Amino acid sequence: MALAGWVVGAGGWAFGGAVSARAGASDATPDPALRLWRDWAAAHARTQQVCRRQQALECALAERVDFVDTVVRVPGGAETVICSVEALDRLIGTRTDMVAVRARAAAELAARQASFEAAATEIGYFEGLRAERAAFAQVEALLEALATTPAVSLAGVAGKLDAVLCEGEAWEDCAAFPWPQIRAARDDLFRIGRQLTPGAAFPGD
Repeated sequence: MALAGWVVGAGGWAFGGAVSARAGASDATPDPALRLWRDWAAAHARTQQVCRRQQALECALAERVDFVDTVVRVPGGAETVICSVEALDRLIGTRTDMVAVRARAAAELAARQASFEAAATEIGYFEGLRAERAAFAQVEALLEALATTPAVSLAGVAGKLDAVLCEGEAWEDCAAFPWPQIRAARDDLFRIGRQLTPGAAFPGD
């Protein structure tokens, strides 16, 4: 279950990645949206680390075990790659002339599944998968909280846009509408906010 889609958009990550080393210095900010942004940025950075570790585990697992599949030939038909008992049942159905073929295929699938699970448990794949899911859930919860928490400063509004950019550009073409426009609006807020309130904390500071 590779999660290669989590490639971070450069426009958002420059701010999200920088906050983890600085969050402790500005925890007293009165803007609840900016505080949430800091929590989200730290969670996002942790999620990146967890995902990279899980991808490494997936590569290690692929080197240890074969795919959980088997090949079945239906009389008069071509060979079919089967990856589950459900797929096997759909292929063979109630054909009585393939009872032995089905039994062999099911046994091979079970053996490969057992080998996969043993190797995955040994290297910590399932533990990593749980950690990955928990990390994604935390990021999603913080994004939802950001969406429903009013900002009371330009920095808070900029933080909301930064989170949108970082998450959205990870999945879509960051050069296509609306990402350049959102990025420009965020950068405008940074510029105007720093001019109006010198010394105020902004995302990335």
